[in-house]
Amino acid sequence: MTTSALRPPVLRPGDQVMLVSPSGPTTPELVARGVELLTGWGLRPVLGPNAYARRGYLAGDDALRAADLNAAFADPEIRGVICTRGGYGAQRVVDLLDLAAVRRDPKVVAGFSDITALQFALWRGARLAGVHGPGAAWRDERLPLASVESMHAALMTTEPVTVAATAAEETYAVRVPGRAEGPLLGGNLCLITASVGTPDMPDLTGAVLLVEEVQEPPYKVDRMLTHLRRAGALAGLAGVAVGQFTDCADGWDTTIVDVLTDRLGDLGVPVLGGLPIGHGPGQLTVPVGTPAVLDADAGTLTVAPAVR
Repeated sequence: MTTSALRPPVLRPGDQVMLVSPSGPTTPELVARGVELLTGWGLRPVLGPNAYARRGYLAGDDALRAADLNAAFADPEIRGVICTRGGYGAQRVVDLLDLAAVRRDPKVVAGFSDITALQFALWRGARLAGVHGPGAAWRDERLPLASVESMHAALMTTEPVTVAATAAEETYAVRVPGRAEGPLLGGNLCLITASVGTPDMPDLTGAVLLVEEVQEPPYKVDRMLTHLRRAGALAGLAGVAVGQFTDCADGWDTTIVDVLTDRLGDLGVPVLGGLPIGHGPGQLTVPVGTPAVLDADAGTLTVAPAVR
């Protein structure tokens, strides 16, 4: 696997960033809060022309969503691309991306959840390092000051990012001792699984895999991880970073911790759960595509910056 990432320039005060909706429709009131935060950092956020478009569960037609992304990639005045939210729909537009424009003028792209599909496509087509963090549709009740500071650090500094496992996280008990090094790749488990068999599924050989999920019962998480195992996708992993599995419970006795321990615990690599990365409260931001050190003994994940 080619592990050298294309790192876009760090965002600086005065830089213009475009807010885009590659997946599901968003809410102006929530985006207004995100704009307030970005402006407070000295950035100049602008809305993509179709950021508030709607077509059912999509933020407008595929062509419109792809057009906003490509406009952001092609405009030299735009220095960063912040997705408003996830939802569903990124996989429908990734084949329409102007990857040559991404390679010519790399820009930091931030988002998570369904945006995992976009980040996989940018990794495949440009080896672009990205930022796995909250969208611009900001929810203060879920994202406290620590979340704000974490996002700011990932976008606007070139320091490594360290996230510590937290005992309050449901997945904290998921752990296999050891230390692993490799590029951090992954994100939302549904989107990782849905990428199998597509050109965008990354070769995870030697990688630290990041997984998080929301509102999927344990048996579905079991099914996804079993599919990844049977497809050979997990065979060469260096380690697994387990983020938040939020609202992932049903009426059965088997818990999400049981499933994660069962499906990840015998891979023969270090596994670290309890990382506040995902859909839960206190979400922290991490680079993806850059070298990482997962230390399950110390309970930390340290990732090189996505920006230079």
